[in-house]
Amino acid sequence: MISRLVRLGSQVVWNGIRAIPPYIDGYLQLRKQLHSRTDFPVRSYYPALFDRYDESGHLIKHYFQQDLFVAQQIFKNTPVRHLDIGSRIDGFVAHVATFRPIEILDIRPLNRPIPNVSFRQADLMALPPDLHHYSDSISALHAIEHFGLGRYGDPIDVDGHLKALANILQILKPGRWFYFSLPIGPRVLCTMHIGFSICLTSFNYLRSSTRLYIFRV
Repeated sequence: MISRLVRLGSQVVWNGIRAIPPYIDGYLQLRKQLHSRTDFPVRSYYPALFDRYDESGHLIKHYFQQDLFVAQQIFKNTPVRHLDIGSRIDGFVAHVATFRPIEILDIRPLNRPIPNVSFRQADLMALPPDLHHYSDSISALHAIEHFGLGRYGDPIDVDGHLKALANILQILKPGRWFYFSLPIGPRVLCTMHIGFSICLTSFNYLRSSTRLYIFRV
């Protein structure tokens, strides 16, 4: 992990350094073009050095791929109600909300309204009784591994991930869809996440240390 961060940091620094000559050249050209003009005065300097040699967009690897793929599956399967548990609001939830309503549960608050998104604050380690057989489609993308570690204000519980999975199966209607992803590798990174060592039929679309599982149960 440290070597990877050093390697990425070195690349970012190098891209910034090699962007300095083009920045200076562009600045001189701009000053020359703006000579004797008063409609675009240069009032300050803000060298943006790290964008010139960067890619056209930042993709957070498997998060981008899983969010897009699962959203496409939900569009294809057209559930009556889709419930998400703890996935990225600025990724997966946003994708789904562009074409259908989505309900989300999270132990953290959400203090702003989002079109097509209904929010409920809840701790899934303790199942609210009104959620039994509540939804025919559920997602939990990179969420289960965080339960019970206290990272998001949840109670410390070494079996929190197992309780969450059991409760999710109680929420899901029989014969319907459950999408979830999790990191692979038996470990606990306190308080970041739990890694899993499991053998299940999976769709390894992500080609990384993450597995995406799609169940119809």
